Amino acid sequence: MKNPPPLLAIHDGDPRDTAFAAWLQAVADDGVPAVQIRAKALDDRALFEVAREARRLAPPELALWINGRIDVALAADCDGVHLPADSPPVAALRRRFGDRIGIGLSTHHPEEVAQAARDGADYVTFGPIYPTPSKAAYGPPPGLEGLERAVAAAPGFPILALGGVFPQHLPAVARAGAYGAAGIRTFQDPASRQAMVRGAEVFPAPLKGNR
Repeated sequence: MKNPPPLLAIHDGDPRDTAFAAWLQAVADDGVPAVQIRAKALDDRALFEVAREARRLAPPELALWINGRIDVALAADCDGVHLPADSPPVAALRRRFGDRIGIGLSTHHPEEVAQAARDGADYVTFGPIYPTPSKAAYGPPPGLEGLERAVAAAPGFPILALGGVFPQHLPAVARAGAYGAAGIRTFQDPASRQAMVRGAEVFPAPLKGNR
């Protein structure tokens, strides 16, 4: 694949909802380069149908990533798969599928980032950077200091800051060395989403040309 996306909008609701198609179009219209469909409650067939329809509806320049299912991502002609931290080793998947599919990985510790880089992942998300409701039970977030350690563990490797990252945080995560940012809540509201796109100029990679 080309450069991984410096902004990744994660959809964590039910993509079978009629609002999903409108959100997908709005995200693309606002200039967000990539969407991750995170629909863990769907069975295999339903996820494939959602992914295939999303690829049909989405503009060609919008990269689509499927959470957790490399087979579905390939079958639906999507750009990549985003794997959870406890997934099969990236190296094994890369040997099996080569460069036919992008591979991203969720990480929470610098050593996981370093391993992902060695194994051939295209990028990782790292976090949470700031407190976020979904991760409150796991204790204090790694924060910006954790992000700096992750960057140091894999110099030059694309790390997307995740977890409570809103437009006002982009300069700080960029200074810490992040390649870009990912999120759920910040891409739901149009004003916040558009501010994320404007603020992405602090990152090294351009928003366009990532598919």
